[in-house]
Amino acid sequence: MSLCEVKVEIAHASADAADQLLLEAGAGSWSVLEDAIAKRAWVQAICADEAEARAQWADLGPRLEVAGVALGGSAEFRTLADADWKDSYKAHFKASRFGRLHWVPEWERPTTVLPEGDVVLWLDPGLAFGTGNHETTRLCCERLATLAEGRSDLGALRVIDAGCGSGILALSAVLLGFGRVEGFDNDPEAVRISGENAALNGLEGRVRFFEGDLVTGLAGRQADVLMANILADVLVRFAEPLLAAVAPGGSLILSGILAQECDNVRSEFVRKAPGWTVSTRTLGEWSDVCLVRQG
Repeated sequence: MSLCEVKVEIAHASADAADQLLLEAGAGSWSVLEDAIAKRAWVQAICADEAEARAQWADLGPRLEVAGVALGGSAEFRTLADADWKDSYKAHFKASRFGRLHWVPEWERPTTVLPEGDVVLWLDPGLAFGTGNHETTRLCCERLATLAEGRSDLGALRVIDAGCGSGILALSAVLLGFGRVEGFDNDPEAVRISGENAALNGLEGRVRFFEGDLVTGLAGRQADVLMANILADVLVRFAEPLLAAVAPGGSLILSGILAQECDNVRSEFVRKAPGWTVSTRTLGEWSDVCLVRQG
C-alpha cells in the first residue's frame, strides 16, 4: 500500500489555533507537529493517495487561513511506501494504558503481551478520524476507566459517546465492561469509520453507531455515562440537552475544551445543573469537565 503524506509549515504561534480547528472540523487524520526548541510547527496528514491529500488540503487550507493560522509555505506531498507510512506514525504514536485498558497500534499486535485480566483496543492509523492521540480523547478515556474501576454492575450501565468520531471512546467502554454502549456523529463518514474500528477489534454487535446530532442523537435517551468530546462553544450551546440525557447518579464527561476556556464551560454547566458534583482536569493545553448528577 502506497499512501501520501501532506505536510505544511505554519507559524509556531498559530499551533493552538490550528489544533482547535482540526478538532472542530473532525479532521482526525490531521495532526499538529511542533518543534518547541526551534519554535516551528506543521500540520500533517497521511491520506490514501495524492489525489485525496490534495483534495483534503484544498478544503482545509482556506479554513486554516480564515481561522487566523499563518501558513509558512506551500503544501508538500510525498508518496509513502508501506514501511514509510508505518514508520511515520511509529515516530509519534505509542501504546497507551488506562487502568486495565490498553490502546495499542495494530502493528504491535504480534508482539503485545497483556497482563492477566487486561484488555486491548487495536488502533489502525490508516483509518481516518484519528487514533486517540489527542489530549481530549485521553482525558475522556481516563475518566471512563476511573468510573469502571470496582463496579460490579457495568453490564447494566448505558454509555453514550456523543460526537463519536472514530468510535474509540465507545469501543473502550465496551472493553471496560459497560454493557449498553452507543455512539453517534453528525458525519456519516465518522459513523462508517467507527464501524470499521469495531470490526478491527471484533466488537461488531456489542456497540451501536448511528448518525445524529446533539438534539436528535440524545432525544429520548438517558445514559449512566455520557461523553461529549466536541468544542467548548458547542458544549455550552447544547448544555441543556446534554444535561437532560444524564440518568440520576450518572456522569457527564465533557472535553474538547482549551484550558483557558475551562472556567467558562464549568460555570455555564454549574449554573444550569445546581447540586451536581463537578471536577476538572488539564492535560497539556486541553481540559475536561466532569459533572455527576445526584442519584
